[in-house]
Order: sequence, then structure tokens, then C-alpha cells
Amino acid sequence: MFQRKLLSASLLLALTTPVHAAESADVAKLRKEIEAMRANYESRIQALEKRLETAEARSAAPAVAVAPSVAPATVTEPAVAAPQATPVAAAPQSSDSAFNPAISLILAGQYTYTKRDPANYAITGFPVPSDAEIGPGDRGFNLGESELGLSANIDHRFRGVANIALHGDNSLSVEEAYVQTMGLDHGLGLKVGRYLSGIGYLNETHAHTWDFVDAPLAYQAFVGGQYGDDGVQLRWLAPTDTYLEFGAELGRGRAFPGSDAGGNGAGGGAVYGHIGGDIGESHSWRAGLSYLQAKAKEQLWEVADLAGNSVSNAFTGDTRLWIADFVWKWAPMGNATVQNFKLQGEYLRRSQKGDLAYDTAGANSSDAYRSTQSGWYLQGIYQFMPQWRVGLRGEQLQHGTVDYGLNAASLAASSYDPARASLMLDYNPSEFSRIRLQFTRDLSREGLADSQAFIQYQMSLGAHGAHTY
Repeated sequence: MFQRKLLSASLLLALTTPVHAAESADVAKLRKEIEAMRANYESRIQALEKRLETAEARSAAPAVAVAPSVAPATVTEPAVAAPQATPVAAAPQSSDSAFNPAISLILAGQYTYTKRDPANYAITGFPVPSDAEIGPGDRGFNLGESELGLSANIDHRFRGVANIALHGDNSLSVEEAYVQTMGLDHGLGLKVGRYLSGIGYLNETHAHTWDFVDAPLAYQAFVGGQYGDDGVQLRWLAPTDTYLEFGAELGRGRAFPGSDAGGNGAGGGAVYGHIGGDIGESHSWRAGLSYLQAKAKEQLWEVADLAGNSVSNAFTGDTRLWIADFVWKWAPMGNATVQNFKLQGEYLRRSQKGDLAYDTAGANSSDAYRSTQSGWYLQGIYQFMPQWRVGLRGEQLQHGTVDYGLNAASLAASSYDPARASLMLDYNPSEFSRIRLQFTRDLSREGLADSQAFIQYQMSLGAHGAHTY
């Protein structure tokens, strides 16, 4: 009997031993993986805690003001120091997006109707270089300007951004390509590369965020639609409850109203300041003042002389541009999803001083040139129900004073004040899509009133960062 029980126990032990051995191997493997994950995460947590300590040290200064918004203000609890992690072997650190940048694609296109031939478009009394983006564009169906964007945090100090413009004529241009600092002390921020200037209100915003199909007339006449430069930009956000920001730029001055002279020195520079805040829970505002200075060398202007002939004139000299801007926004209790209203306006004043060579291909007569001109626009955008907005924009240029010197015998200063009025209606199924209808009465050309109509679509694919206030 005893031998039978001993034989049964031996048999049972023999059958169960492989099962327990397999289970032990699986448990050991899982424990090994857990330990590896724990070591990896503890290393990351330790790195984050070091960054948190640095951020807490900076927060000892007064709280930095934030840009105004229509959302109600919130109270932030004081940061609490995190407990120190147990030291472990350091693991290689890498950015999650170092080799995986955020990619966005803005698809844009439109149908354009004009009563007058857009090929002959000009702004009477306000000559611009031939490569400036002015006027309604080509008639009929057009692909428009799409935008390919790439951005990523390079490391804990730098961020890189590139925006490539895809034009309807199958050409490409670099709209922006810059490196931006992250986490500099004392509210400072530095940007180096090609960027849209921070002057004014509308200039820095991308075209697909505009409330109308085209840029205001003053922007077209004074900066060729939008001003960008290659250089360095420094901004400072004041540590105040009121939003207060100052900026300065120094660059090549390659774009109109400047020109690329190819010298070693800077060809342009700008300074500006912005102030803003919230009024209650439903209102917010921002105001700004900007100054831009640019140098031009033999900048070609195509104009008509007193005999009615089209001639090329070359301007060499300095341009100074002042911009005053104001924006006011309203949304009931800070909720802009159902109803909201935006009132936006800018005043631009330009002075030019230098020499103008008349008819460079013929007479090539050069003499002193002086001008002081201005312009403004005012627009209101009302979202009267979810997904639907209506807008109205009025604008005008003042011919000011223009002195051609001895060339006044061939060129006449115009006394005409160009103007436009636009009405738009757009439908936004989501934050990623927009369909817009716009009607414009264009009085840019003296004696040639133009009626224009646009149907535009804008579609956003991929990740796209938030835009400024």
C-alpha cells in the first residue's frame, strides 16, 4: 500500500514539474520587462524633475502676463516641489518629436470674377515693384496659395518651424524658416531665420487665417501684401497683469518696401509694442504701435508718365512706415462657439526719401524724391450662429504729398484716393475647413471701378499650431 502511494506521488510530481517551470520562466520574463520599464521611466521622471526645479526657480519672479482672450480668467495654484527620485543609471535622452515633426498642409483655392482685366491692375498714385502681391489675382478657377508646414521641438532649448508656400503656377517659395528659443529667462524670446514681421496686427498672421480673401489695400500699397525678412527677432513679455509685449527686429531688408542690396550690413529693422487685456468675462482687446525702416537700391516701379507711356523708374532711398492697430473681441461669457464679434482696424503712414531715376531705359533722369502717404482699413466680423460668419471691410488710401523734383516735368503726382469695400460670408463646418463668398467694389484705379466676386475654400490637414490673438 505504501509503495502504491509513493508511486502515485512520484508520477504527479513528474507531471506538474514542467508546468511550474514554464510558469516560472514567464514570470521571470515579465519581471525583467517591468524592471526595464521602471528604470527607463524613473530616468525620464528624474530628468523632468530637474526641469521642474529650473522652472520653479524662474517662477519666483512676478507672474508673466498672458495675451488677452475672451475666456474667463482662471487662478493657478502655486507649484509644489516634486519629491526627489532615487538615483538610477542615466539613460540616453531624446525628444519624442526629434525625428517626427508635426506636419500640416493648408489646401486653398478659389474662383475669381472681375469686371476689369486684373492683368492691368495698379493702385493709382502708389507704385510697387512688379513682384509685389497686389490685386485680385487671375480670373476663373485658381489653385491659390497652399501652405506646407513642419515644426518640432529640437530639444529643451530650441524649436524649428518651416512654412513652404505652394503657388498656383507650380512654383515654391519659403515663407518662413526659423529657429526659436524656448524657456529663456525674464520673458525673453529669440527667433533667427526667415519670418513674418511682428509689425502691425495682420502682418504676422498667415493668409489662411485672414477674415477676407485678400490683404487690405494699405498693406498691398505699403508692404506688397505682407512683410517678411531674413534676420533676428527679439521679444520681451513683461511680468505684469496687463498683457504688455515689446519686440525688435534687424534683418536683410530684402522685401518691399526695401530691396536686397547684397551688403554686409542690415537693410531693415523694426520695433513695436503691444498692450491688451480682458474687460469682464465677455470682452478683450489689444492695441499696438509699430515702426519699420527699410532701404531700397534701384527698386523698379512701373508707372505711366504724363505722355501716357509706361516707364520704369528706379528708387534708391529710405522708407519709414508707422502702423497703429487695434482689435476688440466680444463673446458672451467668454464662449465664442455660438456667437462672437471682432472689430479690427489699422492705420499706416509711410514716408520715403531718396532719389528717383525716371525712365531708366530711356532718359534715365535722376533727381531727389520725397513722399508722405497714408491709408487705413476697418472691418467687423460677426458670427451670428455656429459655423456661420459675416464680415464687412472698408478701406482707403490718402494720396498725401509727392515731390518728384526735376522729374515733375515728366511725372505727375496723383490727387486720387483709392478705396475699396468688401462684404463676405463664410461657412466653417469645423476648425479645419472653411468655404467663403466675398463681393468687393474696387476703386483702386482712377476711372476704372471694378466689381469683383470670389468663392474660396480652405482646408487644413494634419497638425497645425494655434494662432496669435
